Amino acid sequence: MRDFAETSGVRVEALPPAGMVTLRGDLSDPRLGDALNAVGLALPDRRRIAAGSAGSTVWMSPDELLVVCGEGEDRGLAARLSEALAGVHHLAAAVGDARVRFAIDGKGARIALAKIAPADMAAFEIGEVRRTRVAQVAAAFWMTGPDAFELVCFRSVADYAGKLLASAAGNVEGIALP
Repeated sequence: MRDFAETSGVRVEALPPAGMVTLRGDLSDPRLGDALNAVGLALPDRRRIAAGSAGSTVWMSPDELLVVCGEGEDRGLAARLSEALAGVHHLAAAVGDARVRFAIDGKGARIALAKIAPADMAAFEIGEVRRTRVAQVAAAFWMTGPDAFELVCFRSVADYAGKLLASAAGNVEGIALP
């Protein structure tokens, strides 16, 4: 995939396409968790990501999840979720064609994101999710490992987001988070 930046402290890379499903509903309803389990997914805790055999489930808001699955699998997964949630108020929509993902990693990754997102990056933990803005772009990101993050945003702003991340990745040397 396209590397947007590789500095001494941060690498920014556009990730390969993935399937994605937006799932809206009452996350406190046990039937929603049962439906996720039935299709190989897990219900994440608030502001967390959970892995399952069919993909990862990202907490986006009190009534919304984002499922990240294999490329081309989102339509079928959305249909299986809707079938499992028959009779339960919900929305399951394939959105993979409308989203892109970036990897941000390296010892300066936290600092790069702190430059452009209103989030406390010093306290960020592996598996933690933040739905926010990066500059003027609506986005969500989560920590995938030590000094490694994944960010998702709308495909229509992918070039801007990649260049923004690359710019933020520059000049991270010598900057410390509180």
